[in-house]
Order: sequence, then structure tokens, then C-alpha cells
Amino acid sequence: MSQYPSARFSVAPMLDWTDKHCRYFHRLLSRHAQLYTEMVTTGAILYGKGDYLAFNEQEHPLVLQLGGSDPQALAQCAVMAEQRGYDEINLNVGCPSDRVQNGMFGACLMAEPGLVADCVAAMKAVVAIPVTVKTRIGIDEQDSYEFLCTLVESLLAVGTDALVVHARKAWLKGLSPKENREIPPLDYERVYRLKADYPGLTMAINGGIKTLTEAREHLQHLDGVMLGREVYQNPYLLAQVDRELFGAQTVAPSRHEVIRQLLPYIEQQLGKGCYLGNITRHTLGIFQGLPGARAWRRHLSENAHKPGAGIEVVEAALAKVPEEMLVYS
Repeated sequence: MSQYPSARFSVAPMLDWTDKHCRYFHRLLSRHAQLYTEMVTTGAILYGKGDYLAFNEQEHPLVLQLGGSDPQALAQCAVMAEQRGYDEINLNVGCPSDRVQNGMFGACLMAEPGLVADCVAAMKAVVAIPVTVKTRIGIDEQDSYEFLCTLVESLLAVGTDALVVHARKAWLKGLSPKENREIPPLDYERVYRLKADYPGLTMAINGGIKTLTEAREHLQHLDGVMLGREVYQNPYLLAQVDRELFGAQTVAPSRHEVIRQLLPYIEQQLGKGCYLGNITRHTLGIFQGLPGARAWRRHLSENAHKPGAGIEVVEAALAKVPEEMLVYS
């Protein structure tokens, strides 16, 4: 999918979730998983007041997911992203929210395959890093296999480096973004068929995947798998990825070790004026299923938001969780 083998497994771009603090935390769990930014619009990058391209060097391999439909604006942002050091650019053709539709990007672009191709071509003309696309299998009543193939063929014509397919269609009207992640039925077989019909296009699958066993099954048919909510809610799943999917011989760190490794980063960010809760919210699920998990979550939830909260809050929460007797290996 890119110059990195990491595309074999990736963590999905998730709005309000996969920010730079989340990605730094995830990188402590897996060296090889490919990480994505939240979707960032071209308007935010070109005209916003903040630095929407900021990331930590430790996050590589890292993909910037762009939202937009103006080829020129996307090309400008692609150049900026490459200069900043991103490893790949991904165009969002799958987000179904009303806000995205009003901006004429996201899943509604599936109905404009020529425009999507123009967007990809404009970016590929100005950068050397891979340019990829993330999409759905259809939108509204436009959900035939032929409809999907029309988009794929337009992407192939301009040399799109890879495609990530969320194996659900999106309803642009009538369902919320959350409902669009759950209600439209999954159709993995359609994605398998797409890969079989277009074997030359690197392709990954996303949607409803919860375990690495399931991921391995999908890898029998496709080049990569992408997990989203399951990784966020149960982040220690990432600690198994390097060994199980990449063949690494390293021993996974324990959950306690990961949190201790995170402490210097937290101190550094607090020194820059960051609010503790903005970092610790991503760690709430690290002890899922273990004794003390609830006490960990409660202590952070009740204290990380307080003025002046520092790493002592994290250390106190960590002390409430018994050290693990076994480490995944």
C-alpha cells in the first residue's frame, strides 16, 4: 500500500480520536502499525489559524488523511504534507456526515468518480509519496457492484497507489455518522471480489473487524486490514500486532510499561500548556478486562480535567491497577 510494509495493518482515521496524543500512545504499543491522522480539511490547513499538520516524529509511518474536492487545494496541501514529513496522503471518500457533504467531500464524492480521479492526479503530480483513497462500497441507492467498479477504474487510470474500503455503504441522508458505522450491513465478500477483479491495485479492508484472528482471515484475500473503534476502545490489542501480523520477534511491553513510557511525553506536553485530559482520554481502555481497570478509568476521569493536573494523577491511577503477572509474548 505504500513504501512501508506497515500498511498490512493500520489504525483508522477517527475524527476527534486519532489526534497526535493518541497516535504517540499507539506507537508505544506497536512499532509497525500504520497510523492515520484524523481527517483534516484543505480549508483548515490553508486558512485555519492552528497548525493542523503537527505530529510527533515518533509517529512514523504516518498517513495524513485529507478532506476536500478542489484538486488545486488538495495539491497545495499535499506539497505541504510532504515537506512536513508525512509518509502518505489519503483522500477521504467515505465520511458521511452532513458537514462533510456541505463541503462537497467525503462519501458524496463516490458519485463523482471523475472528480475523485482529478483530485488524486493533482496530488500525484506534485508529490513523490504515495497517494491513496479511503471509500465505502456505495452510497444511498447507488450501491451496485458496477457503481463501485466505476470509481475503482477511475482511480486506476490516474495511478492511485492503494485503496482502503470500508465494507459498508453510507446513507447520506437519514443516518448519523455513528449510525453509518453500525447500521448498513457489512459486505466483506464484495471487497474480496473487488480485489480479485483488480489484483494490481493494493487494497485494504475496514469495518467491523474486532480481532487479529479476523484480521488474518481478511489478509488471505487482501493486502491490508484497518481497525478503528476496537483499537481505540481496547488499545492493548496493538501490542500483539507486531508479532502476529509482522513476524517481529520482540516481546510486547506490559500495559504498565506502556503507561510509564508515556509519562515523559505527558510531562513534555504539559510543559507546552497541554491539558492532561487531552492525553489521558486516549488511554482509558488500556487495562480493559483486568482487575483495577474501572479504578484506572475513574481516577483519570475524575481528576485529569482539574486545573494543574499533572503526571501524579496518572501515577496515582496506575497504582490502582495490580501489576500484570503475564506479558503477551
